[in-house]
Amino acid sequence: MADIGDARCAQTPGSATRADPALPRLKTRAQFQSVLSHATRARTAHFALHMLPLSGSSQPQGDAQPLEALFPAGGVWLGAMTPKRWARRAVTRNAIRRQIYALALAEGPPPAAQADVAWVVRLRAEFDRKTFVSASSDSLKQAVRAELQRLWARAAS
Repeated sequence: MADIGDARCAQTPGSATRADPALPRLKTRAQFQSVLSHATRARTAHFALHMLPLSGSSQPQGDAQPLEALFPAGGVWLGAMTPKRWARRAVTRNAIRRQIYALALAEGPPPAAQADVAWVVRLRAEFDRKTFVSASSDSLKQAVRAELQRLWARAAS
């Protein structure tokens, strides 16, 4: 009998698993800083969406690494920032981050004019702890998901 982990990794090409992520994720500080140095593409009450075109004339200034070194594969990259300032509990930060990546898998990244682009979704305000008492409740996840869908829609327009 095959191992369940092997079955998940052997899905069809383009399917999303831990071994085969749909979108490369931003991991280094330099990657996040290069995307955040550009203007915000869309905002909602709790989130901001930053975009960095990876092709064209948007090369970093000064001593910064070239974009080819930061984003070697090209394509679409996605990062999520959930600072402790706005989500005190690790459970909440992780739940919000999971919602961001799940939405990107389900609906694809926000539309962009370029094929090679890096996105960062940044939490910019706290969800009311009186309304969402539990650190990781279903109502919080639904509210986050709905707001992220609005963010994606604003980025498309």
